[in-house]
Order: sequence, then C-alpha cells, then structure tokens
Amino acid sequence: MIGDGKQRFSKNGTPINHFLGTSTFSEYTVIHESCLAKIDPSAPLDKVCILSCGVATGLGATLKVAKPKKGASVAVFGLGAVGLAAAEGARISGASRIIGVDLNPKRLEEAKNFGVNEFVNPRDHIKPVQEIIAEMTNGGVDRSIECTGNINSIISAFECVHDGWGVAVPSPDAIFKTTPFNFLDERTLKGTSFGNYKPRTDLPSVVDMYMNKKLEVEKFITHRVPFSEINKAFDYMLRGEGLRCIISMEE
Repeated sequence: MIGDGKQRFSKNGTPINHFLGTSTFSEYTVIHESCLAKIDPSAPLDKVCILSCGVATGLGATLKVAKPKKGASVAVFGLGAVGLAAAEGARISGASRIIGVDLNPKRLEEAKNFGVNEFVNPRDHIKPVQEIIAEMTNGGVDRSIECTGNINSIISAFECVHDGWGVAVPSPDAIFKTTPFNFLDERTLKGTSFGNYKPRTDLPSVVDMYMNKKLEVEKFITHRVPFSEINKAFDYMLRGEGLRCIISMEE
C-alpha cells in the first residue's frame, strides 16, 4: 500500500499484493484514502463502476485535454472502450464530424452509438490515413485522439490535425518521430494520463454527468457474468467482442 508499503491480504501466510491500491476482486477491502472517491449515493454501482480507467481516460482526453469546440471535427484512432469514450466526449462537446479510425470494420455500427458519423479503415487505402483524413476535411481535423498506443497510429493522429490550430492527444505508451515542420506549422501535441481526471475530486463529477443524463454509460456495458465465470470476460476481451463486462461478486 502507498502509506507503508505493506499488504493487507494474505492466503495461508503468503502475502497478496494489491492491484493499483484497490484490490477490487475483494468483497471487502482496505484501501488507501487516495483511492477513495465519494459519489452520489443514489448512483447504481452496477453501472457507474465502469467509470474507471478506460472510460474516464477516453472521456477526459477529449473533454479536458483536446477540448473541441462546438461544430469541430474530431478524429478518434482506435474504437475500443477508450476510443469510444473519446468519441462520446466529442459528442458531448457538440463536434459536427467525428471520424472513427479502426482496422476492424465491425466497429463501425457500434461506434455510431457514440456519435461517430464517419469511418476510415487504413487498410482500405494506399495513402497514409493522415493524408486521407486531410483530404476529407480540407486540410485536417481540429482535434484528434489516439487510443491504441500503436506508433504508426500516433504519427497518423498527430499529422492528421490541421496546421495552425490542430491538437492531437496520443496514447502515452510508445515513442514516435515526425518532421519538425509539423510543430513549426503550429500543430499541438498534448499528453494525458487518466484523462487528466483526479480520481478523488473529479470522478464524482463524472458520475453526476451520468446521473444528469449527459453521459450515457449503459451502452459501454456489453456483457455481464458472475464471478465464477470470470474467464468468459477475458475471452470476450481477447476476441474483441465486448467493450465492458460487469462481473458480479454476489453470484
């Protein structure tokens, strides 16, 4: 734990380490105060529980970092849960064009529920996808959010924003290179961790967005399984069949 570096759990005398200080597979747990956020007590826990790493990261990357204006054009690279949360943020912001970029054409129909109104599959084109998007948008999008961590995707996300005012938000997990002129042309590159949300102070406001029907959470939940069938949740994830799977501890 953060406070003393010790574990709070053990099995037959063997210490069990915490995951990110929370150990959320426990029915009851002891956590550090920095891991605790007080939310609206009327919020349904079997829904707002997904407002954690993935959904909050994508949502905050758009709302708190990229900050598209109403009527803006936004490209989202990667249409998994994080990318669709970024698209949801663009929808909430009032973006007029939300372009989803993904190698899996099956993502298109699902992405429409999150405001994506155009779709680009890089495999369908000979040109680099950033050139395709620039052609589609008369020079580039106003904002782009990269949600895969793939180096080539990060390059494309940065280079597809319009010179002069375009802002790109990449995944933090890779190193990439680009020509210095892309910066001299006044493009901006911004990074984020957890969507720039501070868990204790900001997560309650995200829950409030859901309670006030500004944020739609249910559409992220594609499966529910009892804890005894937790491996099914991993199977859904590995096969790319689900966004978020809720695991019930009581069953």
